[in-house]
Amino acid sequence: MISAEKNNGHIYTVASLTREIKFLLEDRYPFLWITGEISNFATPASGHSYFSLKDANAVISCVMFKGQKRRLAFTPENGMKVTGMARISLYEPRGSYQLIFEHMEPEGAGSLQQAFEILKKKLSDKGWFDAEHKKPLPFLPSKISVITSGTGAAVRDIIHVATRRFPGCALEVVPVKVQGDAAEHEIAGALHLVNERRTSDVIILARGGGSIEDLWAFNTETVARAVFESDIPVITGVGHEIDFTIADFVSDLRAPTPSAAAEMALPDQAELTRQVTRLKAALDQAMNKRLDFLEQRLQDLSARLKSPARVVDDFRFRIEDLEERLHTSMNIRLARNRERLFWLRRTLDNTLPLTRIQEQASHVQGLKSALDQAMARQMEGFRSRLRELSAHLEPLNPTAILDRGYSITRELETGRVVMDAQTLARDDRVEIILSKGRLVTRVE
Repeated sequence: MISAEKNNGHIYTVASLTREIKFLLEDRYPFLWITGEISNFATPASGHSYFSLKDANAVISCVMFKGQKRRLAFTPENGMKVTGMARISLYEPRGSYQLIFEHMEPEGAGSLQQAFEILKKKLSDKGWFDAEHKKPLPFLPSKISVITSGTGAAVRDIIHVATRRFPGCALEVVPVKVQGDAAEHEIAGALHLVNERRTSDVIILARGGGSIEDLWAFNTETVARAVFESDIPVITGVGHEIDFTIADFVSDLRAPTPSAAAEMALPDQAELTRQVTRLKAALDQAMNKRLDFLEQRLQDLSARLKSPARVVDDFRFRIEDLEERLHTSMNIRLARNRERLFWLRRTLDNTLPLTRIQEQASHVQGLKSALDQAMARQMEGFRSRLRELSAHLEPLNPTAILDRGYSITRELETGRVVMDAQTLARDDRVEIILSKGRLVTRVE
């Protein structure tokens, strides 16, 4: 009989043992990478996905919550081999453990993605992705070569879109394998063939969607080199909008889908027709306006521009008018000059030199007589005036006073008239002016 002593006396309950196992598992395997095949895949209304992951010898229950599923680039399905990162968890009520996936990708996608990134960096360092190597697309290609699977949906979509957008463009389908070991060489060979023939204006390299393994032929350096070395512009339409391949980066233009590639390669004929119609209408309107303007301007210039004959007639009439006016003016001037000459001659006849001299001599004699008479009268007037003034001055003459016995006394030195004896001093010399003569005396 087995006793509890062999377990150090400790007895587990189911819950405690399950909890301890849970702690041990989650502590020992916090995160791990695991690979296997999906089975029993189900997604209830909660949005979480429950499935089993199995291989040839074992099965594990798994769950992936809705939040982590949003980051998946593919849709998990039964029978799909996947590789993912998960953590171990034990569901205590049933005592079963399960894997909770945080990330998942199709099996082999990890190594393929790593190879994709390595090749992408290598070609980017070479400059194969640079914009300077991108060739412009022709506006309206006359022929398009479509390199794709001859039986896939991609070629049907391209033909449908091309027929709808521009039916007149010639399409050449170059069928190749788009997946598998020989696909990359067939694709590269088709690109070289189209470039050697040089009958196409654009190349569309396309295929439908798929996993990274399905699209891997377009992620090879062989295809990338053929696209880069193509002298004809290449449009890639590989997979869906979220799919990117190395060929997309090297091509001259990347389209999200094969149908979009056809739309990018060809303009819409109906839209071009409408645009041409609008431009034609606008051009017609502009031309009509211009013609109306030029016609109106021509009419204005025609109205302002006279004919040469009319101009000559106008100048002839003007010359005749000027000639007539000149003759009239000359006749008037001649008549005036004749009349003036007549009067000048008559005046000259009346003013001969001898007659003029006699007239002037008689006039001079008359002037001389008048001058003599005037001078005599003037002298007589001056004499009478002199006598009258002398009569007035005579009583005031100092000599007349002296004749009556008076005298004038002056200081001899200064000539000052002495009016007061007090102004003189003893021995001053004075001059006494008499009626006849003068005396020089000294005051005693």
